[in-house]
Amino acid sequence: MTKSLALNTAIASVLALGVIANPAFAAEEKGAKEKCFGVAKKGANDCASANGSHSCAGQAKGDNEPNEWVFVAAGTCEKMGGKTAAPKKG
Repeated sequence: MTKSLALNTAIASVLALGVIANPAFAAEEKGAKEKCFGVAKKGANDCASANGSHSCAGQAKGDNEPNEWVFVAAGTCEKMGGKTAAPKKG
């Protein structure tokens, strides 16, 4: 019974460590990404459009629309043909 208790405690500790460390990892990962406008494929945008035509992910009506965006690795957007800023309204 003592070995079982020690094993359960060890497993709980490892799981708790994972829960604590995970938010830090997520923040670090998000910091390595940037919004890239004009490269999202139809139905594969990450969030609301820049012009307000919709407010959810996955609602892009066509490929490479300038108001649609996806997160990409930092520094890669312009290489993909996209822009890191939303188009100007006008």
